[in-house]
Amino acid sequence: MAKRKGKKAGARKSKRRSRKARGARGGKLPKDAVTLIVILRAREGQETLLEAELRALVGPSRKEEGCLTYNLHRSVDSPGALLLHEVWTSREAHTEHTHTPHFLRWNARKDALLASREANFWTQVA
Repeated sequence: MAKRKGKKAGARKSKRRSRKARGARGGKLPKDAVTLIVILRAREGQETLLEAELRALVGPSRKEEGCLTYNLHRSVDSPGALLLHEVWTSREAHTEHTHTPHFLRWNARKDALLASREANFWTQVA
């Protein structure tokens, strides 16, 4: 019986941590934080390569000090359309990101892959 109680207590602790983590992600961002939404459309025939290049940015970008969120999404309705959802502690943190080796590599390759790119910075209001 004691073993069962131990397992339940452990399970409760992990659920609590999980709720706290969700709350932190869904809560108020730091005052200077910025969200960057980038919509990218691949040139015809470049869809797979564009996605691969963007996937290569995700891991290193998430490890950067000023990165709070860095997620890549694929459109359900428009083949070849991808969306980057980035949240940075500040606009300066994003500027630092643009000087990293992984970003510079992407920047050198993007023109051959993209038909269009739209990017906007946002700040949280609520």
